[in-house]
Amino acid sequence: MTLWRDFLTNDKKLIHKWKHYFPIYEHHLSRFTNQDVVLFEIGCGGGGSLQLWKRFLGPHARILGIDINPACRSFEEDQIAIAIGDQSDCDFLQKIINTTGAPDIVIDDGSHVMEHVNKSFSFLYPRVSRNGVYLVEDMHTSYWEEFGGGVRREGTFIEKCKSLIDELNADHTRAAIKPTDFTHTTLSMHFYDSVVVFEKGRHTVKRALAIGQPSEIYRTDRMPEKSP
Repeated sequence: MTLWRDFLTNDKKLIHKWKHYFPIYEHHLSRFTNQDVVLFEIGCGGGGSLQLWKRFLGPHARILGIDINPACRSFEEDQIAIAIGDQSDCDFLQKIINTTGAPDIVIDDGSHVMEHVNKSFSFLYPRVSRNGVYLVEDMHTSYWEEFGGGVRREGTFIEKCKSLIDELNADHTRAAIKPTDFTHTTLSMHFYDSVVVFEKGRHTVKRALAIGQPSEIYRTDRMPEKSP
């Protein structure tokens, strides 16, 4: 069963998601199904999405919901735990990791306030497992003033992501940008309507390879093999 079909036939706790998110989830999270994985969902909502991830990821997944509302403790069940606290509190987040270990998947569907989103990402992303995924939802709030947003406003998560594109490509900037841990531990960034997804991973030596018979039409000596 696809996540979309599961959502449409849900008769358990409430799930509140934009419908165009479901192909994004399928694309980036399917490889984790039936694996021993830890998923953090920031923002528990009506509790239904925690159950959705449990059904999708299978019997070995450990799901942790993070919320400031103590009533969310009622969502706990087999494979689903709840931690009550502020998503921007690094000490709180570290205590969670001390218990669960490094998350393989983080889904930020929390306050959507820019300060909170930025703090959660800055702390959690370096601690996501080396092949993990970090997914930030509802980033239309990056453009809304009541969430600390605004078009091209400094400090929004979308603006942060624009600078991270350069950081991802730092190896090719001819020393204009110094490579960082983000550069060395991130394989890709994906932008969708209201969603940003980061996929972690490490590169081997970056080289442009030319394999096969040469042609005058395509001159390999003109191919930029490596950034000076």
